Amino acid sequence: MSQSYRIYLDVCCLNRPFDDQNQPRIALETQAILTILRQCKLGQWKLITSAALEAELDRTLDPERLNNVKAILTSAKIKVVSSFFIEERSAELVKLGFSGYDAAHIASAERSRADIFLSTDDRLIRKAQRNILVINVAIDNPVRWLMEFQQIEDEDRD
Repeated sequence: MSQSYRIYLDVCCLNRPFDDQNQPRIALETQAILTILRQCKLGQWKLITSAALEAELDRTLDPERLNNVKAILTSAKIKVVSSFFIEERSAELVKLGFSGYDAAHIASAERSRADIFLSTDDRLIRKAQRNILVINVAIDNPVRWLMEFQQIEDEDRD
């Protein structure tokens, strides 16, 4: 693994390992997320957390799920705190049609200079692609991103 990526996982990614694994897409996304988290735990990549993640997670009703997700975030090396920049940028993103939480996550990922913002939310990803010129962080699905990353790594070795 040649490059040290800075990775922002949104709440749906963080919850994915605790979803019903009988659906093929969920199982595949879970494997991709666990692979990414393993690279972060090994120190190859850096996981990013934020005040926005904590705020959204605090709405989790299942205490066991909440503890499991918070345990994942203990390996985060970068923490984005709330700031005027985050609030202003979130407001701009909301005007583009993003939800308040999605806007805050994108703003946090931008602020932390994340290399990639990962989500399993297809609507969020499509909206980000439609607004690619004004979003300052790459946004993708973890499976698609990991496959592209692996392809680039393989080509670099050839």
